[in-house]
Amino acid sequence: MNYKIMIDSFEGPMDLLLNLIEKSKIDIYDIPINTITEQYMDYIYNMEELNLEITSEFILMASTLLQIKSKMLLPKESTDEEEVEEDPREQLVLRLLAYKKYRKASEQLRKHEIIESKAFYKPKEDLSVYEEELDMENIDLSAIIKSINNIISRKGIKEKIIDIQEIEKEEYTVRECTNTIVDRLKEKSRFSFSELLNIKTTRGEIVAYFLSVLELIKLKIINIKQEKNFSDLIIIKRDR
Repeated sequence: MNYKIMIDSFEGPMDLLLNLIEKSKIDIYDIPINTITEQYMDYIYNMEELNLEITSEFILMASTLLQIKSKMLLPKESTDEEEVEEDPREQLVLRLLAYKKYRKASEQLRKHEIIESKAFYKPKEDLSVYEEELDMENIDLSAIIKSINNIISRKGIKEKIIDIQEIEKEEYTVRECTNTIVDRLKEKSRFSFSELLNIKTTRGEIVAYFLSVLELIKLKIINIKQEKNFSDLIIIKRDR
């Protein structure tokens, strides 16, 4: 009977060593060097049996572990009480702690990379064509924006949570909303902005209509007025 040996892949010897420590639930500050060395060497032997290339880094770590193991097997020299003998594992522990820190940081960066890889950005547009001042008939644009915000607030529209896993088609385009306003002007020469909206109106639709109004003002097709500050906008068809 043939047995298929499966081994995990690791980015390097520190990654393998840290994985063995975490898998065995070992205190990184008090590593049982005999156990970890045996597990590490077993992994190296399995790589040899599978004819996998063993890099010099893995071999160097194996020799480091064996060296630490041999130092810990040697009898301790009698020293003065004030002198504390250095633990052979100390440098290895410091390296493992540093590697663990950077590995955690790299995992966070990898998550951000996955998120950003699914995001598409619109290139910068030439807005010089909009530098011409709009004929707003002395209406304060900031007041109009506040009026639009009041409409949004009255409708109780909440922000929609964007799911980057899915690419959604824009629900309302400025062109579509502009056509709707033009069609409405064929029926009525004067109507309120709120008449364009309904109970299911979304924030995106309101913004699209607002941009359409500005575009139609620029094209000198309509005028707008307000009865009082922050009140509803009245859209008026201009005489050509």
